[in-house]
Amino acid sequence: MWKPDRSIKQPIYQQITDYMEHRISFGEFPPGSVLPSERKLADLLGVNRSTIVQAYEELRASGLVESAKGSGTRVSMHKWGITPKQTPNWKQYAEGGTFLPNLPFIRRIREELRNRESIIDFASGELSPDLFPNAIIRDLLQNKPFQEHLGYEDPQGFSPLRSSLVSFLEQHLHIHATDSSILITSGSQQSLFLITQCLLSPGDAVAIEDPSYCYSLPMFQSAGLRLFRLPVDEHGINPEDILTLYRRHRIRMIFVNPNFQNPTGSTLTLERRVRLLEIASELGVPIVEDDPFTLTALDGNPPPTLKSLDTTGNVLYIGSLSKIAASGLRIGWLIAPQAVVSRLTDARQQMDFGLSSIPQWVATQFIEEGHFENQIIKLREALLEKRNEMIRGLQQLIQENVSFTPPQGGLNMWCKINGSVDDFKLLDEAIKKGVIFVPGSVYGSDHGYIRLCFARPQLDEIMPGLNLLKEALQLPCLVRSSRIPAAFT
Repeated sequence: MWKPDRSIKQPIYQQITDYMEHRISFGEFPPGSVLPSERKLADLLGVNRSTIVQAYEELRASGLVESAKGSGTRVSMHKWGITPKQTPNWKQYAEGGTFLPNLPFIRRIREELRNRESIIDFASGELSPDLFPNAIIRDLLQNKPFQEHLGYEDPQGFSPLRSSLVSFLEQHLHIHATDSSILITSGSQQSLFLITQCLLSPGDAVAIEDPSYCYSLPMFQSAGLRLFRLPVDEHGINPEDILTLYRRHRIRMIFVNPNFQNPTGSTLTLERRVRLLEIASELGVPIVEDDPFTLTALDGNPPPTLKSLDTTGNVLYIGSLSKIAASGLRIGWLIAPQAVVSRLTDARQQMDFGLSSIPQWVATQFIEEGHFENQIIKLREALLEKRNEMIRGLQQLIQENVSFTPPQGGLNMWCKINGSVDDFKLLDEAIKKGVIFVPGSVYGSDHGYIRLCFARPQLDEIMPGLNLLKEALQLPCLVRSSRIPAAFT
């Protein structure tokens, strides 16, 4: 994000004027588009609001922008001979299309994280930078000769990587796969996207957990799917609920995250796993098992995956390196019958001709040389320490405000706020205090739940972050309201 340079003689307001004029002239703010409010731009650039007022006055004087009471400041439609007839209505285009934007909560959280480096981050569902294997990846790139071609890679994925995954998944998760049954993707979300776009049709009914990470992904609605919820308790979903949904809606696919579920942290019991597989087999309905967290089992004993128990070929299995090793490598995998892999590979080729060979080669070396196993061991130790620190902080600082069940794996703590609290106001007040989290309603739950990621902040940030959250929870303005504040729309 650009910031004005206070070390030069040019006035700050003039630097901002020139910066905004540059963005307008290059089409970043097309004619007719609304500029950020004075207060918001002041916050983003770290200046007084009066400085922005002065900069906008300069832009108005030059005819670049126009202001109207109640509608903010807009780029002029008539500067430099531009007329409405010659200019596309970019706002209309941006609001069109079939692929829906992220939820307002998600957009607000990401915007704050981009613009405020100092905020304590309980929202991002990934590891802190010190838990990434940066030194190992750097050594691999420096010391191992890369001799692969740099043309388009096999759209199904780098063959040596698929072979490495076959061995790794067999050894550590007891999942039986073959090279031809694995599709390499750019992460779990691409796997889900390919499934929703290629294996289902608009109007199809699917079952997802409630609450569920899937609920926060507009890709399901973008695909025209009808979502029906499977309530999650401390033992996961109740498989009998699937029979009810099938009778009423003829569901065509079931999406579950059985181990250390996101966001609740619950683990499906063995009895329920067996029954879930029985029901899916009886109905002929496939199960999509999204499994980012099994290997994070804090006691070192990962619970079985559905895929490892599946004897009838009903489970499509999704995994990735993103949550447990290196999200920046963008390496995920999907295990499915060969007909499905072929269909999704064809779609993948149409999208991007396959992943780059370089990160796939790095991931192959990372697995084959035993670094992935060592990463998991170190990660469990670090996550256990962070989880325990969060438990200690919740118990010491805000136990009277929240209740929770400590997860046995994963990256997140699911907390219920005691009393009636407005999610929107609580997030807004927490951001002002300097801490950020994800409200539970993002995942489809009722109001009054929050997800706190203990993996993302540094260990010494957890207690201060919880203290700031405590301050936000104690404010008297958090009574629940049905109105969404403008900041979240």
